Amino acid sequence: MMAAPAESESHQVADSAKASQPSGGLIIFLNGTSSSGKSSIAKELLPVLDDTYFHMPVDAFHAMRARRDIAPDEVSSMLRHTWMGFHRAVAGMAAGGNNIVVDHVLSEQWRLLDCVALFAPEDVVFVGVHCPLPELARREQERGDRPPGLAARQIAQVHAHGFYDIECDTSTASPAECAQQIKNFLPHRPTPTAFEKLRANPPADHPPVG
Repeated sequence: MMAAPAESESHQVADSAKASQPSGGLIIFLNGTSSSGKSSIAKELLPVLDDTYFHMPVDAFHAMRARRDIAPDEVSSMLRHTWMGFHRAVAGMAAGGNNIVVDHVLSEQWRLLDCVALFAPEDVVFVGVHCPLPELARREQERGDRPPGLAARQIAQVHAHGFYDIECDTSTASPAECAQQIKNFLPHRPTPTAFEKLRANPPADHPPVG
Protein backbone atom coordinates (compact mmCIF):
# COMPACT_ATOMS: atom_id res chain seq x y z
CA MET A 1 0.00 0.00 0.00
CA MET A 2 1.33 3.42 -0.94
CA ALA A 3 2.07 5.64 2.04
CA ALA A 4 0.05 8.81 2.37
CA PRO A 5 2.04 11.96 1.56
CA ALA A 6 3.47 13.86 4.46
CA GLU A 7 1.60 16.96 5.58
CA SER A 8 4.27 19.25 4.12
CA GLU A 9 4.02 17.45 0.77
CA SER A 10 0.22 17.84 0.78
CA HIS A 11 0.60 21.56 1.37
CA GLN A 12 3.10 21.79 -1.50
CA VAL A 13 0.69 20.02 -3.86
CA ALA A 14 -2.19 22.30 -2.80
CA ASP A 15 -0.04 25.42 -3.15
CA SER A 16 1.15 24.29 -6.59
CA ALA A 17 -2.42 23.68 -7.77
CA LYS A 18 -3.52 27.06 -6.47
CA ALA A 19 -0.59 28.80 -8.16
CA SER A 20 -1.47 27.17 -11.49
CA GLN A 21 -5.03 28.57 -11.45
CA PRO A 22 -5.37 31.65 -13.69
CA SER A 23 -6.55 34.89 -12.18
CA GLY A 24 -10.05 35.90 -13.21
CA GLY A 25 -10.63 37.89 -16.38
CA LEU A 26 -12.41 41.22 -16.68
CA ILE A 27 -16.08 41.24 -17.69
CA ILE A 28 -17.34 44.28 -19.58
CA PHE A 29 -21.09 43.88 -19.11
CA LEU A 30 -23.27 45.81 -21.58
CA ASN A 31 -26.89 46.08 -20.42
CA GLY A 32 -29.66 47.71 -22.39
CA THR A 33 -32.96 47.07 -24.10
CA SER A 34 -33.39 45.25 -27.34
CA SER A 35 -32.19 47.44 -30.26
CA SER A 36 -30.23 49.76 -27.96
CA GLY A 37 -26.94 49.02 -29.74
CA LYS A 38 -25.18 46.64 -27.34
CA SER A 39 -23.97 44.18 -29.96
CA SER A 40 -22.71 46.98 -32.20
CA ILE A 41 -20.68 48.42 -29.31
CA ALA A 42 -19.30 44.97 -28.47
CA LYS A 43 -18.12 44.47 -32.05
CA GLU A 44 -16.35 47.83 -31.96
CA LEU A 45 -14.80 47.09 -28.56
CA LEU A 46 -12.97 43.88 -29.46
CA PRO A 47 -10.46 45.39 -31.92
CA VAL A 48 -9.70 48.51 -29.84
CA LEU A 49 -9.18 46.96 -26.40
CA ASP A 50 -5.58 46.44 -25.39
CA ASP A 51 -6.08 42.85 -24.22
CA THR A 52 -7.77 39.86 -25.87
CA TYR A 53 -11.50 39.67 -25.20
CA PHE A 54 -14.26 37.22 -26.12
CA HIS A 55 -17.67 38.58 -27.12
CA MET A 56 -20.38 36.46 -25.47
CA PRO A 57 -23.86 37.70 -26.47
CA VAL A 58 -26.95 36.12 -24.97
CA ASP A 59 -28.49 35.93 -28.46
CA ALA A 60 -25.74 33.49 -29.48
CA PHE A 61 -26.89 31.08 -26.78
CA HIS A 62 -30.49 31.29 -27.95
CA ALA A 63 -29.25 30.59 -31.49
CA MET A 64 -27.61 27.34 -30.33
CA ARG A 65 -30.98 25.85 -29.41
CA ALA A 66 -32.43 23.13 -31.65
CA ARG A 67 -35.20 24.36 -33.94
CA ARG A 68 -38.26 22.49 -32.72
CA ASP A 69 -41.77 23.28 -31.61
CA ILE A 70 -42.02 24.04 -27.90
CA ALA A 71 -45.25 23.84 -25.96
CA PRO A 72 -46.38 27.28 -24.75
CA ASP A 73 -46.25 26.17 -21.11
CA GLU A 74 -42.61 25.10 -21.53
CA VAL A 75 -41.26 28.31 -23.07
CA SER A 76 -40.71 30.22 -19.81
CA SER A 77 -38.77 27.36 -18.20
CA MET A 78 -36.71 26.76 -21.33
CA LEU A 79 -35.74 30.42 -21.59
CA ARG A 80 -34.83 30.61 -17.91
CA HIS A 81 -32.57 27.56 -18.24
CA THR A 82 -30.90 29.15 -21.28
CA TRP A 83 -30.19 32.38 -19.41
CA MET A 84 -28.93 30.50 -16.36
CA GLY A 85 -26.57 28.48 -18.54
CA PHE A 86 -25.39 31.64 -20.29
CA HIS A 87 -24.55 33.31 -16.98
CA ARG A 88 -22.57 30.27 -15.83
CA ALA A 89 -20.73 30.02 -19.13
CA VAL A 90 -19.62 33.66 -18.79
CA ALA A 91 -18.58 33.08 -15.18
CA GLY A 92 -16.62 29.98 -16.17
CA MET A 93 -14.78 31.72 -19.01
CA ALA A 94 -13.86 34.62 -16.72
CA ALA A 95 -12.76 32.23 -13.95
CA GLY A 96 -10.44 30.63 -16.52
CA GLY A 97 -8.65 33.96 -16.93
CA ASN A 98 -10.44 35.14 -20.07
CA ASN A 99 -11.61 38.72 -20.61
CA ILE A 100 -15.24 38.89 -21.72
CA VAL A 101 -17.55 41.41 -23.37
CA VAL A 102 -21.14 40.47 -22.49
CA ASP A 103 -24.25 41.98 -23.98
CA HIS A 104 -27.46 41.19 -22.15
CA VAL A 105 -30.99 42.42 -21.51
CA LEU A 106 -31.66 42.46 -17.76
CA SER A 107 -35.41 42.73 -18.21
CA GLU A 108 -36.11 40.33 -15.36
CA GLN A 109 -34.69 41.09 -11.93
CA TRP A 110 -33.54 37.53 -11.27
CA ARG A 111 -31.12 37.75 -14.20
CA LEU A 112 -29.27 40.64 -12.57
CA LEU A 113 -29.28 38.95 -9.17
CA ASP A 114 -27.96 35.72 -10.71
CA CYS A 115 -25.09 37.55 -12.42
CA VAL A 116 -24.25 39.50 -9.28
CA ALA A 117 -24.04 36.25 -7.32
CA LEU A 118 -21.95 34.44 -9.95
CA PHE A 119 -19.42 37.00 -11.20
CA ALA A 120 -16.44 38.32 -9.22
CA PRO A 121 -17.93 41.78 -8.57
CA GLU A 122 -14.58 43.58 -8.49
CA ASP A 123 -13.89 42.29 -12.03
CA VAL A 124 -17.09 43.54 -13.67
CA VAL A 125 -17.43 46.85 -15.54
CA PHE A 126 -21.18 47.44 -15.64
CA VAL A 127 -22.12 49.53 -18.70
CA GLY A 128 -25.55 51.07 -19.15
CA VAL A 129 -26.47 51.30 -22.83
CA HIS A 130 -29.23 53.89 -23.24
CA CYS A 131 -31.35 55.02 -26.16
CA PRO A 132 -34.54 57.14 -26.18
CA LEU A 133 -37.79 55.31 -26.87
CA PRO A 134 -38.59 57.05 -30.19
CA GLU A 135 -35.24 55.94 -31.59
CA LEU A 136 -35.69 52.42 -30.20
CA ALA A 137 -39.09 52.21 -31.94
CA ARG A 138 -37.56 53.42 -35.20
CA ARG A 139 -34.80 50.78 -34.98
CA GLU A 140 -37.31 48.03 -34.22
CA GLN A 141 -39.32 48.95 -37.29
CA GLU A 142 -36.19 49.13 -39.43
CA ARG A 143 -34.86 45.78 -38.20
CA GLY A 144 -38.14 43.94 -38.59
CA ASP A 145 -36.97 41.02 -36.42
CA ARG A 146 -38.25 42.26 -33.07
CA PRO A 147 -41.85 42.51 -31.82
CA PRO A 148 -43.06 46.13 -31.97
CA GLY A 149 -42.89 47.76 -28.55
CA LEU A 150 -40.45 45.20 -27.09
CA ALA A 151 -37.89 47.81 -26.04
CA ALA A 152 -40.63 50.01 -24.55
CA ARG A 153 -41.80 47.10 -22.40
CA GLN A 154 -38.24 46.35 -21.27
CA ILE A 155 -36.79 49.77 -20.58
CA ALA A 156 -38.08 50.43 -17.05
CA GLN A 157 -36.96 47.05 -15.70
CA VAL A 158 -33.64 46.92 -17.59
CA HIS A 159 -32.34 50.00 -15.78
CA ALA A 160 -34.36 49.64 -12.56
CA HIS A 161 -31.31 48.95 -10.36
CA GLY A 162 -30.36 52.60 -10.89
CA PHE A 163 -26.60 52.84 -11.37
CA TYR A 164 -23.64 51.72 -13.47
CA ASP A 165 -19.89 52.12 -13.62
CA ILE A 166 -20.23 53.93 -16.97
CA GLU A 167 -23.14 54.82 -19.25
CA CYS A 168 -23.46 55.67 -22.91
CA ASP A 169 -26.23 56.89 -25.21
CA THR A 170 -26.30 55.34 -28.66
CA SER A 171 -28.59 58.06 -30.01
CA THR A 172 -25.87 60.67 -29.56
CA ALA A 173 -22.70 58.59 -29.98
CA SER A 174 -21.80 55.96 -32.57
CA PRO A 175 -20.92 52.41 -31.52
CA ALA A 176 -17.25 53.20 -32.20
CA GLU A 177 -17.43 56.32 -30.02
CA CYS A 178 -19.13 54.38 -27.21
CA ALA A 179 -16.46 51.69 -27.46
CA GLN A 180 -13.74 54.31 -27.17
CA GLN A 181 -15.45 55.85 -24.13
CA ILE A 182 -15.48 52.45 -22.44
CA LYS A 183 -11.84 51.76 -23.34
CA ASN A 184 -10.78 55.15 -21.94
CA PHE A 185 -12.72 54.43 -18.75
CA LEU A 186 -11.08 51.09 -17.96
CA PRO A 187 -7.90 52.49 -16.32
CA HIS A 188 -10.13 54.58 -14.01
CA ARG A 189 -12.55 51.92 -12.78
CA PRO A 190 -14.21 52.93 -9.49
CA THR A 191 -13.97 51.21 -6.15
CA PRO A 192 -16.35 49.80 -5.13
CA THR A 193 -17.67 48.74 -8.52
CA ALA A 194 -21.36 48.80 -9.38
CA PHE A 195 -21.50 45.01 -8.97
CA GLU A 196 -19.86 45.26 -5.53
CA LYS A 197 -22.55 47.76 -4.51
CA LEU A 198 -25.28 45.54 -5.93
CA ARG A 199 -23.97 42.50 -4.08
CA ALA A 200 -23.87 44.48 -0.81
CA ASN A 201 -27.36 45.91 -1.38
CA PRO A 202 -29.35 43.75 -3.81
CA PRO A 203 -32.26 45.56 -5.49
CA ALA A 204 -35.78 44.61 -4.55
CA ASP A 205 -37.45 42.13 -6.87
CA HIS A 206 -39.84 43.31 -9.58
CA PRO A 207 -42.29 41.40 -11.81
CA PRO A 208 -40.79 40.09 -15.07
CA VAL A 209 -41.51 42.08 -18.21
CA GLY A 210 -40.22 39.64 -20.86
